[in-house]
Amino acid sequence: MGDPEIDAMSAVATALADLDEDAQGRVLRWAAERYEVSMPKHARRGEVGGGYDRHGEEVTDEEIAAEAPVYEHFAELFAQAQPKTDPDRALVAAYWLQAIQGQNTWQSAALQKELKNLGHAIGNITDALTSNTRKKPQRIIQLHKAGSAKQARKTYKVTHEGLVYVQGMLRGEGA
Repeated sequence: MGDPEIDAMSAVATALADLDEDAQGRVLRWAAERYEVSMPKHARRGEVGGGYDRHGEEVTDEEIAAEAPVYEHFAELFAQAQPKTDPDRALVAAYWLQAIQGQNTWQSAALQKELKNLGHAIGNITDALTSNTRKKPQRIIQLHKAGSAKQARKTYKVTHEGLVYVQGMLRGEGA
């Protein structure tokens, strides 16, 4: 039997997944009011960070990376995470490069190479990454764009929230 708190969080995440940001906010405000819960503001909107452990202590990106299970091959990580959507597949590949392989920044071609080797190439990797950058909070951020063309090479990084999200997937918390 699963942990009821984790099950509830998974149900909320599933219910909110397909809603736009405004709708997500309305649902969460309704739930907070309905259950008379006050919501502390750990991080202002748009800030990276805001991850806390069960004792209320802030968790750093380094601590998240240190907690990452050891995977010798990307295929093992991918099989454990079981991503269902292209944005989640891209995020899992990014997690592999950043948290497991130690690359602080990366480009989309590196993700596509890893995914293609597994037979899970994404039709439009840029769209999958953009989906993650548009999430609130962002799971991936763009750090640099070389050139002015739409196809210019972009450098990305997984955010704290992105790392936490993938670790939830790895624990089977229904992403």
